[in-house]
Amino acid sequence: MTRANLIDKLSTSLPPPGRRALAILVQLAEERRLALYLVGGPVRDLLLGAPILDLDLAVEGDAPALAREAAAALAIRCLVHPAFLTATLKGDGFGLDLATARSETYDHPGALPRVHPASVQEDVLRRDFSINALALPLTGPRRGELFDPCGGRADLEAGLVRVLHERSFVDDATRILRAVRYELRFGFRLEERTLAWLQRHAGYLETISGARIRQEFSRIFEEQQPERALLRLHELGALSQVHPSLSFDAPRARAFDSLRRLAPDAALAGYWPLLAWRLDDGEATALAGRLALTKPQSLAVCAMPRLRALEKPLSEPGLQPSAVAGMLSPYPPAAVWALAAATDGETVRERCLSYLRRWRYVKTSLNGTALLNLGVPAGPRVGEVLRRLKVAKLDGEVKSRRDEQRLVRSLLASPSRKVRLQPDSQPDVEGGGQPR
Repeated sequence: MTRANLIDKLSTSLPPPGRRALAILVQLAEERRLALYLVGGPVRDLLLGAPILDLDLAVEGDAPALAREAAAALAIRCLVHPAFLTATLKGDGFGLDLATARSETYDHPGALPRVHPASVQEDVLRRDFSINALALPLTGPRRGELFDPCGGRADLEAGLVRVLHERSFVDDATRILRAVRYELRFGFRLEERTLAWLQRHAGYLETISGARIRQEFSRIFEEQQPERALLRLHELGALSQVHPSLSFDAPRARAFDSLRRLAPDAALAGYWPLLAWRLDDGEATALAGRLALTKPQSLAVCAMPRLRALEKPLSEPGLQPSAVAGMLSPYPPAAVWALAAATDGETVRERCLSYLRRWRYVKTSLNGTALLNLGVPAGPRVGEVLRRLKVAKLDGEVKSRRDEQRLVRSLLASPSRKVRLQPDSQPDVEGGGQPR
């Protein structure tokens, strides 16, 4: 592909706001005689003909200063990261990261790199894989001429994921997770020596912080079929190096696929608890800690052992909706979606889906004020009657506001004046324990 073709292809691939932002940066860099490059993944995707979602740019100069000028010209926000000599511009429909071309050193395996301003050649040589060690000059006499010192274009054509040196996974073991993600995303294969080094150095995943591991898992979950990457990581022995209890198998892969079909919008949240499907309470808690999960993610993961224990009770014949809601309401919806996707019991799955899609949204027509107006004494009795109404609404005992009023009056007219909240042998619909 000629120089003009690469530049034209880049321009036409961007939405108008991104195209304008890039043009402003190129103009500012040329005015200041700075060498500006498109680098890394966007160059790879440009060559593959894949969509370019965000721009990664490097400049041989002061990236934060250039980014601030561009942000002022575009009237958008600029976020600077001084420690890494980078800045981020976010506009309407585009994202752009601008970095000072730099080299990196690692104080020890798993450490964040220390960065130093450098040439674009040094910047390219610090990258993870040859297919990302690419740069496209956007200014200067070599504008549009692909810079490819590591044979990345040839590896793209051969379908290879290859690291640049033997200690690559030692310096940064998150590259193990990215290598497999790229392998599966593009239908590539790990180059022979890269595969050998990955397996030899998988133990260095233990040196990576939970937050960084979680970020890489989040990126895997955003792939079209993340279960393929997880199966591959398990096969390579990498998952158990993240945490000894972490594994993946064909049944869980089917559960991932099932979850996407059942609830595409809930899949990203539901993948986390599916990782804990076979774990006990202690293992689930330890895994959540190792991955430094957010509070919602941690609650969902830690719920899975108790939700698995509900499979048998949920399969019992004759359960009323209120009983199912009583069992499931203490748990985060993401975990219940995971149970629906992973269970082998069709009855359990259907009851989980009914709860998630309908029963958890059921509300009574009457509220506390209406109950007081009907003569329910102020205090705990109001809550008791509301819960009884909720049960009646779930189980079809009442259908309208008038039905609810009649039920309240009958409860008040009961000789004992005591509200029996639910039919015998059914759990409290409000549940208890873990918050949602």
